[in-house]
Amino acid sequence: MQEEKITTVRLILGDQLHYGHSWYKHVDSGNLYVLMEVKEEAAYVVHHAQKVIGIFAAMYNFSTYLRKRGHRVLHLLLDDPRNKQSITANLDWLMVATGARRLEYQLPDEYRLDEVLKQFAQKAPYAVVAVDTEHFLTTREAFTEIFGERKQYLMETFYRKMRQQYQVLLQDNQPLGGKWNYDHDNRKAFKGEADVPPPLGLQHNYSTIWQAITSSGIVTIGAPRAECFDWPTTRKEALCVLDYFVKALLPHFGMYQDAMHTRFAFLFHSRLSFALNIKLIGPLEVIRKVEAEHHQFPERVGLEQAEGFIRQVLGWREYVRGLYWKRMPVFGQENYFNHQGQLPKWYWTGETKMNCLKHAISQTMEHAYAHHIQRLMVTGNFALLAGVHPDEVDKWYLGVYIDAFEWVELPNTRGMSQYADGGVLGSKPYVSAAAYIDKMSNYCKSCFYAKSLRYGDRACPFNSLYWNFYLQHYELLKGNHRIAMMIKLVDKIEESEGQKIRQQANHYLENIDTL
Repeated sequence: MQEEKITTVRLILGDQLHYGHSWYKHVDSGNLYVLMEVKEEAAYVVHHAQKVIGIFAAMYNFSTYLRKRGHRVLHLLLDDPRNKQSITANLDWLMVATGARRLEYQLPDEYRLDEVLKQFAQKAPYAVVAVDTEHFLTTREAFTEIFGERKQYLMETFYRKMRQQYQVLLQDNQPLGGKWNYDHDNRKAFKGEADVPPPLGLQHNYSTIWQAITSSGIVTIGAPRAECFDWPTTRKEALCVLDYFVKALLPHFGMYQDAMHTRFAFLFHSRLSFALNIKLIGPLEVIRKVEAEHHQFPERVGLEQAEGFIRQVLGWREYVRGLYWKRMPVFGQENYFNHQGQLPKWYWTGETKMNCLKHAISQTMEHAYAHHIQRLMVTGNFALLAGVHPDEVDKWYLGVYIDAFEWVELPNTRGMSQYADGGVLGSKPYVSAAAYIDKMSNYCKSCFYAKSLRYGDRACPFNSLYWNFYLQHYELLKGNHRIAMMIKLVDKIEESEGQKIRQQANHYLENIDTL
């Protein structure tokens, strides 16, 4: 029997592996689903090896799932001789080869790809239709709908509206416990008060995928861990990770979500972000699972633990995506402090005497992961204090983390971490001296540098760089009411003291690659 003619090609990007999308509800042999492994996407920044392996493996598993359900699928592998290593170049020959007169694609989450496909559609001699990914809880236009043309976009306002819209942790439309936000209870350092369960070991062997990546010449960073790959690459595995989180980790998550410790790379964090960001699992099902666990076992999973996690998914994750689409492409060009520096060489190796950065970066290179405080208040904090250009920081963050995709990475990095937008996302620069890092971790106890010293060969670089940052950018920061207390302290610094601070900071900046 002759196979039915292909009438429609449906493009699936590597971060659009949504098993429940309406595309797949009915089998139509006239539809051809296409997934592509292309160098263009795998190498536009230098990615962590585990990120490339994870996406390619998840694409392979998704292709297998679709075929088993009876769909026609073309999974264009990296070494396929037909592969032009470009999404649009592959679409050009594919549409001709199949004779299809209609191309459909799901809206990309990255502005760059969105523009590429829009321009491709304008020139195409056939119908091109874009559809929603059916993953997020808000549309791209949600920010304008909620905030109008206001200049400030308070996350708390957004979060409360989302809680009410989806009726999460509410009773009679009011927050359970009488408070919307338990952030104040979610800032404890971890000192061994509870047993830390090990990560759920998935242990895949993806050596064949890794061999194809290396043979293609794609440059990566970090440990591939291809023979013991332990990130979820199917929906079933993502659900297992979610279940493990709510049973084993959630009871202590909220309390210790900001904590950092040399012995624990993941502590009580869920490790769901990769599965969420490639859409193996949906945000609402994650939220409902956490909410249900609190309702069923309130003594084991306190409200502050559940709310602390839900705020990250229902609040922050949707919020930064809305801000990304509201402000692109300008967002990706901002540099409020006009910083021009480069990242120290040890950002790629972890080979530094600063223990906090050594651990945060070494952990990242080994596991393709660091949690939000390690990103914000260790690696991001130092980059901002050191005057690194936001473009450099963006590329690093986008590459090194397995869960980093531009819609979520860029607002967090350029807005929150580097304050490059001048306060649109974060109301103040998130910088600190050694005291905060010491408060939230055990890093300083075994560090070469002394956390209490501001001057001298063994003075913690964070200390002089912190005060130098305020002295250097005083005019840009003095009107910010969120840091009024710091500005008052800066005003009290004697000229001789300021000179010592600058000299120490400049010495470290001039020798930054050897710190």
